[in-house]
Amino acid sequence: MIDQRHNAPRRYFVDAQGHRVLIGLSLQETAEFEALDLAPAETVQIAAETGMGRGTGAVDDVRWLELYSKHEGAWRAWIARSQAERPRDLGFVNYA
Repeated sequence: MIDQRHNAPRRYFVDAQGHRVLIGLSLQETAEFEALDLAPAETVQIAAETGMGRGTGAVDDVRWLELYSKHEGAWRAWIARSQAERPRDLGFVNYA
């Protein structure tokens, strides 16, 4: 099996101020997405400790999915453009 951990393209870029920004999202949306991405585990733990329900968990889940879908769509478009711009390497063709 091929190890893709070090070969896969990054799903973010670094802006001029050094912040990681997910492709297709703004800096603020990236921060919101990352906060929502961490929130369910923390919310479930707090809810279990306090005996309370998740509260706005469903709203948070919908917003997380909106941001993820926006990022995933932009990511797929970026990959498609990158592959289209890359010259084809036909290693099996003898150009000599």
